[in-house]
Amino acid sequence: MIRVSVANPYEYPLEFQQLKDAARTVLEGEGTKAGKVTLAFVDNPHIHRLNKQFLDHDEPTDVLTFPYTDPGAKTLEGEVVIGYEVAKEYAADRNHETNLELLLYVVHGCLHLCGYTDTDDKGEREMRAKEREYLTKLGLPDIAGG
Repeated sequence: MIRVSVANPYEYPLEFQQLKDAARTVLEGEGTKAGKVTLAFVDNPHIHRLNKQFLDHDEPTDVLTFPYTDPGAKTLEGEVVIGYEVAKEYAADRNHETNLELLLYVVHGCLHLCGYTDTDDKGEREMRAKEREYLTKLGLPDIAGG
């Protein structure tokens, strides 16, 4: 069983079930049989602090992923931290709903938990292709970018 929970300390208006279903779709699609994943939606100062602390990037970001188990572990555990304000800003810039941007970030973060990386060109291309695949599976438009 895959359990997905949502942490929403800033009480943003979220489509909880849709976000959890998106995470579950990716995890199951990547062969995860058992897992416990938390989706945390935070403000800019919160994600900025985490980005600086863990990646030494001195700015807010869209998604940070924290795997709590090693790849190949019997049960996948981890947390996907999502910058709500970043999503809202990007969605406005790209002329679509904030929820759609959040769903993309959930897909992206869950792919990271499953072992995908986007630190080089090849990995980034593979990641974008997987994002498109899951957006399609979820019946969502392709906003995965180039």
